[in-house]
Amino acid sequence: MNSKRHENIVIPATIQGYTIHDLLLQAETRLQPLSQTPRLDAEILLAHCLNQSRSYLHAWSDLCPDSHHVEQFHRLLQRRIQEEPIAYLIGYQNFWSLQLRVTPDTLIPRPETELLVEQALERLPAEQPAEILDMGTGSGAIALAIASERPHARLLATDNCQKALEVATYNAARLGINQVRFLQSHWYQQLPAQPFDMIVSNPPYIDQDDDHLHALRHEPLAALCPVGNRPDDGLSALDEIIHHAPDRLKSGGWLILEHGFAQQEAVMDRCREAGLVEISGHTDLAQLPRIVCARKS
Repeated sequence: MNSKRHENIVIPATIQGYTIHDLLLQAETRLQPLSQTPRLDAEILLAHCLNQSRSYLHAWSDLCPDSHHVEQFHRLLQRRIQEEPIAYLIGYQNFWSLQLRVTPDTLIPRPETELLVEQALERLPAEQPAEILDMGTGSGAIALAIASERPHARLLATDNCQKALEVATYNAARLGINQVRFLQSHWYQQLPAQPFDMIVSNPPYIDQDDDHLHALRHEPLAALCPVGNRPDDGLSALDEIIHHAPDRLKSGGWLILEHGFAQQEAVMDRCREAGLVEISGHTDLAQLPRIVCARKS
C-alpha cells in the first residue's frame, strides 16, 4: 500500500480517495479545451483550496485531501470551465510586486499595464515629492504600484464605481500604503481644484462591438468599454482624459495612458491637438503598441 507521511500522520493513498496527483490530472484534462494553461490553472486552484503553495502539490502528490477541500476544488473547477477568470476564483491577482484583492467589480490587472507603471517611474525622481492622479483605479493596481516605489509621492486615485473603490481601499490598507487617497469620480468631474505633476490612467478603450468582449464577459463592462462609446473606436474615454489634461497638469507634468493596440496613432494625434509635447508611444511585452506618454510644456 502506497502512503506518505505528512505532519506525523500516515495517509494511505489507496484508502482515502483521490490523491493530489489524481485531482490535478483530472482537472487538467477537463480544462484542456478552454485554457491555454490547463495544468497551471489546476495547480493554482488546488493550492488555493489547500492554502498551500504549488510546490507543496509537487512534494506531496500522493497525499489525499479531505472531502471538504476536494468539494471546494470541484466547485472552483466547474466555474473555471465556465471561463470565469482564475483571479476572481481565488480572489487575488499579482501585479508589479504586489498581491491585490480583485472582485467582479474590478478589472483584473494585466501584465501589460506594468509598462505604464514603468513609464511613470522613469519620470518620477525617487526622492522628489509629486502629486499624481490615477483615474479609473479599479483595484488600485497602478496607484499602489507607483506608491510602493515612490514613498514621497502623494496620489489621488479615482473610480466611478464605489465597490471598486472599496476593493482598492482594502488593498492599500493591507499593503500598508498610506499615501494614496481614494475618491469616487467620473473622470475629472468630482476632482478638487488642484494641478498634478502626473496623470495616469488605464481607461476603458474597447469598442462595444469588439468580438473580444465575449472572452472578457465576467469582468465589469464599464471598465472595458467607454460609457456612451461612439461606434467603432472605443476612444471616447481617452478623448475626455486627453482633452482636459492640460487644465489639470502642472507645467512640465506628464500624461501617461494605456490604450488598445490599434489606437496608438489616434491617441498620439489627440495629444498633439491638446497642445501636449514630447509625445512618445511604447510597446508591451508582446511588442504591441500599448502606452502613450505626453508632457505639458
